Amino acid sequence: MIRKAKANELNEILKIANKTKENMLNNNLKQWVGNYPNLEVFNKDLKLNGLFVYLENNKIIASISILEENDPPYQAIKWFSHNSLVIHRILVNPIYQGKGIGKALFNKAIALTKEGNYKSLKVDTHPDNLKMQKLIESMGFKYMGYLESINRLAYELIV
Repeated sequence: MIRKAKANELNEILKIANKTKENMLNNNLKQWVGNYPNLEVFNKDLKLNGLFVYLENNKIIASISILEENDPPYQAIKWFSHNSLVIHRILVNPIYQGKGIGKALFNKAIALTKEGNYKSLKVDTHPDNLKMQKLIESMGFKYMGYLESINRLAYELIV
């Protein structure tokens, strides 16, 4: 089940973020370093009504932020559309990875894009995050270019 997150769930989301970040670092992926993502970021996503959680047996095991496009680094690329939602901070507790949860989160973002009459859905990922690149491409996203200012590969899906 995927639903909007609640304020009292932010600490649980942060725990999953820290587990995810630790797993990335253990696999020599330096996508998230330092104090990112943090409680402040998730609280902002929550206030923008863009923070969602994935529940299994009433336990949060994943989250995703789906927000309206407003990131200045995205202005560096020629996109198909600027009437878009953007996926940020997709997290799946490492012990649940590889079970289709990421795909389910992407499908939720696609559904929200269609429901909101947006023209496209965007996402970016670190150049070394091959697992995420594979998932993004399997969902039909097209590679749009490199976001140099944030060292990310950018993708877009027309819905």
